[in-house]
Amino acid sequence: MTHDLVLYTNPMSRGRIARWMLEETGAPYRTEILAYGDAMKSPGYLAINPMGKVPAVTHGARVVTECPAICAYLADAFPGAGLAPSTADRAAYYRWLFFAAGPLEAAVTNKAIGAEPGEDQRRMVGYGSLATVLDVLEDALSDREYIAGERFSAADVYLGSHIGWGMQWGTIDQRRVFTDYWQRLAERPACRRAKQLDDEAMEGTDH
Repeated sequence: MTHDLVLYTNPMSRGRIARWMLEETGAPYRTEILAYGDAMKSPGYLAINPMGKVPAVTHGARVVTECPAICAYLADAFPGAGLAPSTADRAAYYRWLFFAAGPLEAAVTNKAIGAEPGEDQRRMVGYGSLATVLDVLEDALSDREYIAGERFSAADVYLGSHIGWGMQWGTIDQRRVFTDYWQRLAERPACRRAKQLDDEAMEGTDH
């Protein structure tokens, strides 16, 4: 099997998370920029991601979609980058990676589209309320530099991206704990490289 690594993305998408993760691995990869509309719904791309959405990553014959899965897969595929704790020490890593993919994203999205549950509906949704989700995250980050412990991991790529974007667009409160956390992450060389690459790719792209 060939081990070519390809990122399918659009610079105005969650593909920025996958780009950052790829830059953290240090592995060489190729980028395919897809415009919204026909390109993402073409038969060729639907064979990769039947959802017709980006990002997706192919690694030889393997296909990975969904940003948290891409982050977790790349951390395991390139262990030399040190982006995941040892297998025996992954409780916090898995917990917060999936907390960000579940309660956080759902709560933020529902608020953004005006679909927040009422008080009597909160027991029906996994996150309860956005305020609860943010309070839990604030408490978790109040005594550590990185969400899964003392070392940066793929969980920080995924969670940090949500916090950074949320504060930028006003969907997540700019609490001191969040701003300090995001500042630490945004200063990482891989994060800076990924941002530059995606910003450059935005020029001339059909958004």
